[in-house]
Amino acid sequence: MTTQKGSSQPAESDPPPNTTRHRPTTMREVAEAAAVSVATVSLVVNNKKDARIGADTRKRVRDAIRVLGYRPNALAKNLVSGSSRFIGLVADAIATTPFAGQIIRGAQDEAWKHGYVLLIANTEGNEPAEKEAISMMLEHKVRGILYSTWYHRVAQVPAALNETDFVLVNCFARDSDAWAVVPDEVQGGRAATEILIRHGHRRIAFLNTTTPSPARDGRLQGYREALESAGIPFDPNLVFDAYPDQEGGYAAVEGLVQCGVTAVFCHNDRVAMGVYDGLRQVGMSIPEDIAVVGFDNQEVIAAHLRPPLSTVALPHYRLGAAGVRLLLGLDEAPGNGVLRIVCPVVERDSVSTRQEKAPANM
Repeated sequence: MTTQKGSSQPAESDPPPNTTRHRPTTMREVAEAAAVSVATVSLVVNNKKDARIGADTRKRVRDAIRVLGYRPNALAKNLVSGSSRFIGLVADAIATTPFAGQIIRGAQDEAWKHGYVLLIANTEGNEPAEKEAISMMLEHKVRGILYSTWYHRVAQVPAALNETDFVLVNCFARDSDAWAVVPDEVQGGRAATEILIRHGHRRIAFLNTTTPSPARDGRLQGYREALESAGIPFDPNLVFDAYPDQEGGYAAVEGLVQCGVTAVFCHNDRVAMGVYDGLRQVGMSIPEDIAVVGFDNQEVIAAHLRPPLSTVALPHYRLGAAGVRLLLGLDEAPGNGVLRIVCPVVERDSVSTRQEKAPANM
């Protein structure tokens, strides 16, 4: 349909009046508005202070940029400067764990605080995907890369990481000078055992995991150190290996009862949940008959058991934040390359003061 001559009605094929076409402003348009060359605009945009450009010219260019709403091409700018305001984070399965997002959130908050944005790649342990993610981050000239695993373990450092600054988070590399940020497993095991010692318990069992890991070795060492400091002899018969899940804790209860322990430190909160089930099954109560301490502070478990579980938290948020600070040089690098983060105690109601029973003839 077309309009009749003199009609104010526009034809359907005509563009609507007062419509502005939205597209990015180009550097050439800025140059024309400021009456300078494109090269001059580029020097001002990239803040080349040593360029011979007068103050008035710089002001004209900046005014034109502001009025026209020009946004520099970030990737091109990164290529010129050799760096960007991005920090990469490559993780194997961190977004699907019970602690989903805590390391990411800690890193993201700390990065943002210092003017950086986090680029995140969750590779699910897929090696080709991991290589592609690191390659993409290097192309974007990231300031550096955090390389993280979903549980504390030894990691193989991808060769491509050596092309930039990097920090390992929740993992470490053997025979390497790579910087790493990990939980202090020994301190955590010691703190968990000390909760029970402070409440008067001396016959304390430890349900350790069957899985070889820094957590298995570190928490056992912490348990032994706490006993030694309190003058309690270490009894290897009170250390049990249990599958690190609810069924493992449930299966261990018979041994705990037979050993006559008054308290148990569990490798993780899922094991503790199984201990709750097993003790209830044999008619024993927590903490009156046996006090229980877990590890991890999985909120969905620990805070909602009855009674709520005393535990030691894994410091995932602080791991992410510390990784960024180390990467940016805001914290001093650890002497041996590994920064250990304290695991905080979370006391709830699964532990009570142990009181000796009065003799029957009193």
